[in-house]
Amino acid sequence: MNQRKEFVLRAIETSNFRELCQEYGISPKTGYKWRERFLEHGLAGMNELSRRPRSHADELKEGEVCDIVRLRQLHPTWGARKLRKVYERSHAEVPSESSFKRVIERAGLVEPRRLRSRQESGRLFTERRAQAPNEVWTVDFKGWWRVASGSRCEPLTVRDELSRYVLEVRAVADAGTATVRSCFERLFEQNGIPEAMRSDNGPPFASTCSVLGLSKLSAWWVALGIDLERGRKGCPQDNGAHERLHLDIQRELRGRNAPDPQAGFDEWRRTFNHERPHEALGMKCPAEVYEKSPRPYQGSPEDLTYDLPETRRVNQVGEIGWKHQRVFISTALAGWSVGLQPAKPDLWEVWFGRLLLGYLDERGMAFRRIDTPPVQ
Repeated sequence: MNQRKEFVLRAIETSNFRELCQEYGISPKTGYKWRERFLEHGLAGMNELSRRPRSHADELKEGEVCDIVRLRQLHPTWGARKLRKVYERSHAEVPSESSFKRVIERAGLVEPRRLRSRQESGRLFTERRAQAPNEVWTVDFKGWWRVASGSRCEPLTVRDELSRYVLEVRAVADAGTATVRSCFERLFEQNGIPEAMRSDNGPPFASTCSVLGLSKLSAWWVALGIDLERGRKGCPQDNGAHERLHLDIQRELRGRNAPDPQAGFDEWRRTFNHERPHEALGMKCPAEVYEKSPRPYQGSPEDLTYDLPETRRVNQVGEIGWKHQRVFISTALAGWSVGLQPAKPDLWEVWFGRLLLGYLDERGMAFRRIDTPPVQ
């Protein structure tokens, strides 16, 4: 290093550059390189520089980088694979997926993921995953925020699990049973009835006080022949894809503060279903995979019928009559009939649709819920 510094200091004054290079045992090419570094960077230029090439033959052009960044800014929650699929629709030459990842990472448009912990399981939790459209619908409320008018906005979201098709993003007036039921009546009329409905354990989808967490809304689903599935308490990952849907809604819609959020919801749902490619669907859009259910909605039945020895209708306070006495079952089943069949002497199984609720014990004339741990 000292010899390099000595050489460049003499090189700017000498009249015979080649002779000076021979004196230091270097070629004129190397000598000229050192002198140019000194003139440009001073003595710091005498340090060894990286031999990494400053450019690459396949390096993206500035216009391509700008198009990728612009596409990511338009869809900030879409990954490299989806962005590349959309880019392909309007460009003849398409960079690799790794190039898309590199561009959006260098542009600072990637957020780290958060991990969540597991907790103990609940009752209607299963690991069932849909194998066909309408086999499982998932439903939830997106956390609320205030719109420009100052009112609360807490959209109801419904999604088909297999196709990822978003059936509804609705800014409902409230989260009451009647309001949510009217939304589902319209969805069932448009798309038919699913085989199962997956929700969390909160109202109006479930009740912490009722047997098997039945609410008036979920009891209506059972009466329509829909199976119930629930995530475990404190485990949003059990309905993780729906939670991810909410994350997309939060990122793309929450900050707009439109006076009428429903118009934005409708446009976002159209883009999600008909334009946004999905990796799990082979980069198809959800609308290309989803089809209506073969189970049409024919209105709510007046009551349930059972091929069982006994049936009883639940009154408005949640009781059934049995041997001239009243036995409490659940207020969520008010107006519906339950079926009973013998299990053991003085013990009857109590069914609601395809759900075994528990046992009617004639010895104490009491209902023993199936989700209540036995007394030790």
